[in-house]
Amino acid sequence: MRISGSIALVTGANRGIGRHFAGQLLERGAAKVYATARNPEQIDIPGVERLRLDITDPRSVEEAAAVASDVTLLVNNAGISTSTNLVTGDLGTIRSELDTHFYGTLSMVRAFAPVLGTNGGGGILNVLSAMSWFSYDGDNAYGVAKAAEWSLTNGIRLELAGQGTLVTGLHLGAADTDMSANYDGDKIDPADAVRAALDGIEADRVEVVADEWSAYVKASVAKDPSEFYAATAR
Repeated sequence: MRISGSIALVTGANRGIGRHFAGQLLERGAAKVYATARNPEQIDIPGVERLRLDITDPRSVEEAAAVASDVTLLVNNAGISTSTNLVTGDLGTIRSELDTHFYGTLSMVRAFAPVLGTNGGGGILNVLSAMSWFSYDGDNAYGVAKAAEWSLTNGIRLELAGQGTLVTGLHLGAADTDMSANYDGDKIDPADAVRAALDGIEADRVEVVADEWSAYVKASVAKDPSEFYAATAR
């Protein structure tokens, strides 16, 4: 997979990590970048093709796939974070996390997999999270949704291998974006996370772990979970 000359579509490109993806794709020589958002008038990146898209609306996804029928790289970045727990949280809000991260991403994949296949295979990048691998009291709906999206990423990789589509998952901790504005801990520069992801795509990697925190969390999965949660509590 090569960025130069590719035709990319980025979801949630109006701000944060998605905005960085659109900009860096152009810098690396992408022939065209569809920058999408529910309100595309908010997209202020010179040189992109703005496209209205709500990944939770099947009709919107179908319309985007019809317009962007030349795509060779799909970046599933759009996401939400509602700071909702599972036992006491509002069920509708919990469903909205899954509707966005799991069903929304799956809807995009199902719509664009035939497009990618027709155009030679191409690639899909799913923006995941260190929270694919751990839970955090106060944000458990997000963790469940990201764990589901991680499993989705692994599943579609197997299903799309036959058409030559590279499927890459990007894991990172908190990034310095609007979504984590209220988080006081260490944050990765979103530009660095995007750079690592695009480097990974060009190296045909199926997983990119963008920061030390995500690497630490991933390593903990093979151990007794009580060790990880005791350490983080301290």
